[in-house]
Amino acid sequence: MELLTTQGLPVAGRAAAWGEMYATRMSQCEFTPGDHNSFDAELRIGQFGPVKLARLSLDRCSVERKQCHIARNSPRLFNFLLQAEGASTFYHCGQKSDLEAGDFVLCDTGLPHYFLTDNHSVTVMVRVPGEILRTYLPTPEQFCGRQLGRATGVTRAAAAMARELSTGLSGDIEAGYENRVVRYLLEMISMSYTIGVETVDDASAIAWQRRKDVIQFIEDNLRDPELSPASISAGLRISPRYLRTVFAPGGEKMSAYILRRRLEECARQMSNPAWGVHTLTEIAFSWGFNSAAHFTRTFHEKYAMPPREYRRLQLAKAA
Repeated sequence: MELLTTQGLPVAGRAAAWGEMYATRMSQCEFTPGDHNSFDAELRIGQFGPVKLARLSLDRCSVERKQCHIARNSPRLFNFLLQAEGASTFYHCGQKSDLEAGDFVLCDTGLPHYFLTDNHSVTVMVRVPGEILRTYLPTPEQFCGRQLGRATGVTRAAAAMARELSTGLSGDIEAGYENRVVRYLLEMISMSYTIGVETVDDASAIAWQRRKDVIQFIEDNLRDPELSPASISAGLRISPRYLRTVFAPGGEKMSAYILRRRLEECARQMSNPAWGVHTLTEIAFSWGFNSAAHFTRTFHEKYAMPPREYRRLQLAKAA
């Protein structure tokens, strides 16, 4: 078992120093504490054969893995994230998950994601190489960013097993049994997803992989006001018809997906005090909108209030 902690780090620049430590063991990302004068974090890591099991304890903060943090051609790794204590919000692959204790969400570390907690939070991470995960979930792409609730008995059992293993990373499992334990854990989590998350039966593994490529292209170019199905088709060098086919399993039109993601990013930035000096129009235009009226109308339709009121409420909550 390996332990990383913020204890002993100077208060000034602690979050940045923690981010550098975290990147050496997990993934490069950016930590923004809710209180820069009081931020503590701890990471416990154990290796079970090819699977890494980690327990991350955080004070109130946001964690963002941006496109600039992701190296092309890096090994494909997936993270099952279990909210062990507290609550958090997780944004990934165009999905938003409000996680409470006992909930899972699956993350592809090769794509951007954003994690936000309002209070102290403990997350158990089961990190699995893609080639191994596919023996349990043949098309993990269709589950990324989708919340697995704790309602089913199988999910509760999988959560209990992951939680127990994460608290006993001191080497209680005898050598030779680790691979078997990991196999049981992955079978339990995968069974939970198969039972608890609706899937699209006629979507092939190739189609779901291609859809992930489309989503990645959209996320990479979300700020471009010219982004459209036509530009995506040209950028990926596929026909518009095939583009519609591979995007269809998600159940959302591509133009609706682009608009929703832009609104979500605007809302997230408006909730961040660091962006308080920027106008709503500046934020909207930075995410690809080219009409303030269109932004205001579509934002009101999605969040049931004007952008200015939404910003006021969110900043008051963060204070």
